[in-house]
Amino acid sequence: MYAPRIKEFRRAYGFEEVAIVPGEVTINPELANTSFSLGKHNFQIPFLASAMDGVVNPEMAIKMHELGGLSVLNLEGVHGRYERPQEALDAIAKASSSEITPLFQKIYSAPISEQIIGQCISNIKNANATCAVSITPQNTKRIAPTAVEAGADILVVQSTVTTARHVSRSYKGLIFSELCKQFTIPVIVGNSVGFNTALELMETGISGLLVGVGPGAACTSREVLGIGVPQITATLECAAARDEYVRRTGRDVAIITDGGLRTGGDICKAFASGADAVMLGTPLSQAKEAPGHGYNWGMASPHPDLPRGTRIKVGTRGSLEEILMGPSSVTDGTMNLVGALRTAMGMCGALTIKDMHRAEMIIAPSIKTEGKIFQIQQGNA
Repeated sequence: MYAPRIKEFRRAYGFEEVAIVPGEVTINPELANTSFSLGKHNFQIPFLASAMDGVVNPEMAIKMHELGGLSVLNLEGVHGRYERPQEALDAIAKASSSEITPLFQKIYSAPISEQIIGQCISNIKNANATCAVSITPQNTKRIAPTAVEAGADILVVQSTVTTARHVSRSYKGLIFSELCKQFTIPVIVGNSVGFNTALELMETGISGLLVGVGPGAACTSREVLGIGVPQITATLECAAARDEYVRRTGRDVAIITDGGLRTGGDICKAFASGADAVMLGTPLSQAKEAPGHGYNWGMASPHPDLPRGTRIKVGTRGSLEEILMGPSSVTDGTMNLVGALRTAMGMCGALTIKDMHRAEMIIAPSIKTEGKIFQIQQGNA
């Protein structure tokens, strides 16, 4: 009898399916070193604010710098198109559900202005803050020189899926190895989810890699395209590529888990999976300082032909400092994210982020429900 060949599936894991095992030695959380380096830049906390218009504006970038982290400004968003971007942000916040997608497409059809980009970067640099900016691959050759000349410290080239080999009809696409040679500042690229792709990207000379395809709360790529890998598995694979690359070359590349991180527990699991830093969107869009008025939306929301993001109402939980550093006024793990990381590192005996990479992890689908019957019944879990 004929036996058909059937695709083989490999198991992949998300945040809710795994748990971190406590270490055999514990340390006081205040001894945990959460510092993170990217090129010559050193940060006290390994947190990046996502390049979303509802999350980062120049003022948010300055505040994030003051707290020890890094914000990434979307140069193709409203802050790169409008001299008064708050008017566009106000319109987005007030629009009805039926109006929002056409409104996105209209607002983001305005031309990108090199003059406005230069002014935004200058505003950040004038506050002595580290300035990271995000561009899509198709606009990198045109916009990156302007951004670097204006004083950008870190360049992020970001798309839904990024590979070192891209086939197109254009005469010559973006080549990351040439980009890294052209500019002396660190280059982060993304997004990626697999070992081989990550390794090939590292070999181009990049300084950091964003991990995640479609996991964000405001992203609909997984629904629209059916593409993605759960974040624990994606981080593990890309971290393994980093380790192999370090073994071959001695040069380290930062693994930055980007998207799908909702609570302190998710963040701690990302680091135990091998992340050097995390990029946060929706959790930080809930800060009082965030420009989105309690709303957030994906970078691909305004796509003129195939939008892959939606506006979500996230509300406002507290100040950026409270969300990152506490004190927390809630018990659901959505505030004092740095405190959660330090405490988990203490329980795992991890003095550094690299130590946290070695924490044992287990498959634990009941981790969120075991013994939580009263919380579940009362809507607290």
